[in-house]
Amino acid sequence: MTAVLAVNTLEPDRVETRAVEATLACIARHGLSKTTIDDIAREAGCSRATLYRYFGSRAELVAAAVHAEASRVASLAREVADSAATLEDAVVGVLAVAGRELGQHPALGFVADVEPEQLLPYLTFAGGDRFLQSAAEAITPCFTRFVGDGAARAAEWIARIGLALWLSPTAPVALWDGEALRGYVRAFVLPAIE
Repeated sequence: MTAVLAVNTLEPDRVETRAVEATLACIARHGLSKTTIDDIAREAGCSRATLYRYFGSRAELVAAAVHAEASRVASLAREVADSAATLEDAVVGVLAVAGRELGQHPALGFVADVEPEQLLPYLTFAGGDRFLQSAAEAITPCFTRFVGDGAARAAEWIARIGLALWLSPTAPVALWDGEALRGYVRAFVLPAIE
């Protein structure tokens, strides 16, 4: 099976890219539980057989779409962190990018709002631990130049804060509100890192 690293790193005409984009479009339209291989094939402009040649199952296709989007968001976070002048700027930038991308993602928004039972197993208990580990690994490079060997621990803390703020209906600050987020980071995140 072909591994999909990120939608924007593949050639636009490739079946894998079209399949991932189609999967996300179908999930945004129908939800995860109602999206079928036939829906995805129609959206991608190919046959079911073609999809099965590249992806062994619907679950593999969904996993490839999730992986592609996670890679895309991590890449955006690294770009923001690379241009940050301070650790505070990097933390605020990474959290704001994550908040904006997660908050405005059509497929994720549909699943979170309509089918939370599909999402929550991946964000709680053992699934949550795996999610946080993956998120921390993805953003560790964002903080290496600021905290050196402590970057992995800082990234884990920042991933935990981001997940808590994203999932909380009464969060003290919105992840996409840069200025409010800056005060929160200054008061609660930086002291734990420094």
